[in-house]
Amino acid sequence: MKVAFIVGEESGDRIGADLIRGLRRLDPDLEVTGLGGPAMQDEGLTSLFDIGELSIIGVGAIIARLPQLLRRLAQATRHVIAERPDALVIIDSPTFSHRVAKRVRQAAPEIAIVNYVPPTVWAWRPERAAAMRPYVDHAVCVFPFEPALMAKLGGPPSTYVGHPLMSEPHLADLMARAGRDVPPRHPATPPTLLILPGSRRGEIARLLADFGATLALVKQRVPDVEAVLPAVERLRPAIEAEVANWPVKPRLVSGAEAKWQAFGEADAALAASGTVSLELALAGVPMALAYKLDPIGYRLRHLISGWTAALPNYIAGHPLVPEHFHEFVRPEHLARRLERLLADTPERRAQIEGFAGIRRAMAVEHRPGDLAAAVVLKTVKDRRAGRSRI
Repeated sequence: MKVAFIVGEESGDRIGADLIRGLRRLDPDLEVTGLGGPAMQDEGLTSLFDIGELSIIGVGAIIARLPQLLRRLAQATRHVIAERPDALVIIDSPTFSHRVAKRVRQAAPEIAIVNYVPPTVWAWRPERAAAMRPYVDHAVCVFPFEPALMAKLGGPPSTYVGHPLMSEPHLADLMARAGRDVPPRHPATPPTLLILPGSRRGEIARLLADFGATLALVKQRVPDVEAVLPAVERLRPAIEAEVANWPVKPRLVSGAEAKWQAFGEADAALAASGTVSLELALAGVPMALAYKLDPIGYRLRHLISGWTAALPNYIAGHPLVPEHFHEFVRPEHLARRLERLLADTPERRAQIEGFAGIRRAMAVEHRPGDLAAAVVLKTVKDRRAGRSRI
């Protein structure tokens, strides 16, 4: 079997590599082609180009690089059509990957198309679910609430396979520890606050100053607090330059090992809203979230239809984790919120109890890559049999 991939981000690259391993367990002679990152290349994929070219965020950034994106879109589409794979798997990056999928469906309708990590129709533009049906045969979901929502919105058939985070060994250890009856933090132990301003340059630029001011106020209210900031290696120089001006300086760490160690030591976190909120929830770390859109994205905020932007809240089904956006990213407010989360309070206990429910809701019996591989294989068989839907 030959499978083509269109993957545009580092997180999707890890998912794609896990899926390739799952597919190889079903078909040792698997051939892979298309677009992916280092993890997928380690599994035998020769990428069309560096996926870093597609790792952009915000409407403004997309507009600025539109000519380059259009050239890469045409290149990726031509490649998939020429290769004539049994299946095309598009992972995340819907602005790019779905345009490839639409063109491939028109030119080569015999190719089965699977969307692993479908668009966040639960957060904004829910009409995208129904729009996917003509060119996506099956959606492979990483959140347990998505299949039912896809059906409700008229989207393609969908299957929940578990989130890739559930297979991360360090996080699995933290989840196991969080699942045990661990006594509350001893009041004599200095509390540790995680500072997580994001993994993209724009996010960090918009949030770091407010996070620094918040930490200074937390230090006034909780004098023995210790702060740790796990920094993405490529952005560490910019973070160090900003943190040098903070009145209270956190300890900066880099690398996966150091990051997960910091998660294990943390009593609470101040984080940019995103996937890290789910990592914190699975690890059992209470949090307050903040976010600021880029100027163009802010003007389009009326398109957001979801009742929350926090993944833990969607999975829990209620406002478990507090969110703060734009003018509500107020250090005085955040500091008071974090003070409550650093101590043994009802707010802290409510989050920890809610996180236990999230871990139960997301649990699966097999590795996500193996479950997703079975979906891809069945989709191929059904497409070959002349049926366009599972």
